[in-house]
Amino acid sequence: MQPWCIVVNPTAGNGRAAKRWPDIEALLQALGFSYSVRFTRYRDHALCLVDDAVLQGYRHILGVGGDGTCHELVNGILQQSHLPPQDIAFSMLPIGTGNDWVRTYDIPADPKARLQRLLQGECRRQDVGKVVYRHPDGSCTERYFANVAGMAYDAFIAQKTEKRRFTSRVHYLLAVGRYLFDFEPARGRLQAAECVAEEAFYTINVGICRYSGGGMQLVPHALPDDGLLAVTYAPRLPKWEVLLQTPRFYNGTLLRHPRVGGFQTTALQVEHTEGVPIGLEADGEYLGQTPATFSIVPGALQVML
Repeated sequence: MQPWCIVVNPTAGNGRAAKRWPDIEALLQALGFSYSVRFTRYRDHALCLVDDAVLQGYRHILGVGGDGTCHELVNGILQQSHLPPQDIAFSMLPIGTGNDWVRTYDIPADPKARLQRLLQGECRRQDVGKVVYRHPDGSCTERYFANVAGMAYDAFIAQKTEKRRFTSRVHYLLAVGRYLFDFEPARGRLQAAECVAEEAFYTINVGICRYSGGGMQLVPHALPDDGLLAVTYAPRLPKWEVLLQTPRFYNGTLLRHPRVGGFQTTALQVEHTEGVPIGLEADGEYLGQTPATFSIVPGALQVML
């Protein structure tokens, strides 16, 4: 068996990852895994841990945490320069609040079931998104995302809640609903070969995979290996209508709404057209603001199912 580098975010799931790690480690040993473990200590620490692990010869990376941990590990794999990213096998043992990336692959949350499935060695190539954007410090920065990037209200929520801990999806939804009344859409321009739109945008989503926000399907047409970015966008809507349309966020019918647009592309630009920038998040992590340029890296990630 190939040795695994296991990266644990001890704060994931409101601290559940740290509490459950002794039991998970006992399972790893009982199932015969060869591994070493590293614990993250600060934001983006996982990027450094992945770089160091690959340099030491590890070719299998397993994250223990949620979507934020997944986001950091994928960036670590794509940003390291020691090996082609496709040569590194990656997966997650989900212990987060949302756990959205794992939904695409039906990865079980039960640690024993998850680890037993890893032993089967099944893998799949996945595309990765790339975004170049304006960091809050004013610099031009780039970042990769494995799931969904969101702009406008999605980034507003990510920024408002980045230091909060949610005990359930209902708790998160209540916060989403409350912050809706504080949000004011900014005008912007969305441009791709397939579509040009200029609006005061309520939301823009760019997806590799389908699920985000604790099971929402804001990009229901996303496929993780088709070489395309799935895009949805919505203009300013009455806040009561946004709340009324909440079931569409979960049941995959969002694109049936007459004012929601959607398409697929390989490249996308978003810029603000007035003085107020449009915010950006990726995989639930607040990043910065417009101007933002999206592209796709086909088959860049080797996912162990």
